[in-house]
Amino acid sequence: MLERNALVTDALPADLLQSTQPVLLRGLVRHWPLVQAALQSERQFCDYLRGFGGATKVGLWRGAPDIEGRFFYNAEFSGFNYQREIGRFDALLDELLAHADDPAPPALYLGSTELDGSFPGLRQGNDLKLNVADPLVSLWLGNRVRVAAHFDLPDNIACVVAGRRRFTLFPPEQVANLYIGPLDLTPAGQAISLVDIAKPDLNRFPRYAQALAHAQTVELAPGDAIFIPSLWWHAVEALEPVSALVNFWWRQSPAFMDSPMNTLMLALMTLRDLPPAQRQAWAALFEHYVFDADAQTAAHIPPSAQGVLAPITSDRARHLRAVLLNRLNR
Repeated sequence: MLERNALVTDALPADLLQSTQPVLLRGLVRHWPLVQAALQSERQFCDYLRGFGGATKVGLWRGAPDIEGRFFYNAEFSGFNYQREIGRFDALLDELLAHADDPAPPALYLGSTELDGSFPGLRQGNDLKLNVADPLVSLWLGNRVRVAAHFDLPDNIACVVAGRRRFTLFPPEQVANLYIGPLDLTPAGQAISLVDIAKPDLNRFPRYAQALAHAQTVELAPGDAIFIPSLWWHAVEALEPVSALVNFWWRQSPAFMDSPMNTLMLALMTLRDLPPAQRQAWAALFEHYVFDADAQTAAHIPPSAQGVLAPITSDRARHLRAVLLNRLNR
């Protein structure tokens, strides 16, 4: 894995923020007060957090001890093996500390929770200056939980602030070897690999061995960070009874661009079940108009007549969205 050191948090270079490969950033945020509290003790870390919104109501995932920290589907794939709850943030902190020495604790997980809205003031002194548009900054907190391999649309810098975490990353082209679950019933919005990262069953998932051959695995200590490019699959294992990270998400595309996942879902409805020859013909059209498109694709058409083949602007995107909605609502 690529590694960059001796970076300062108020001057992260543009080539890092636009990398197409994961980058390990050892010690990037070790100076944060949040990390320094965690290096003293789990209790000091929790007490530090408590000062920024102990009474805040937060969403929590809770699983029985027998799931061993693996948040996943139930046996029938009709739901999940955990419950969602709403509770006070300080109660979660107390419960994490109470189970810190428990060999079989309940699985506790606070997923992506925005810092600015839920924990006012926490970002001051615990921040990165990214020079990107509107990064979303979130806290993730729990005990020894493991999150299945998934991808995120935004680019991501994940900063470990308490406990150790193991990241296993797979390049986007390994999707066929990761045995991805349902697209429309997911734990948190993103489709996940059905392979247990800690106990892979290669008899049931034999192609996963090929994915592992292309995987990059790294363990991060408090203060370390990792840059995860858009669409890279990543599984995350928390290795301590109190484990937390703060992450920064942003997109390199304009805000008016819709999610490509919408395109994928529409393609499943309109293209996937066509006869093979027609699918190949549509693949050629997509290559020409989308994946291999450049300035020459529509150069033979007068600019005033290029329509949707011209560069997409905010106004053009708004018009195109209205046209698509009208067609879909027929």
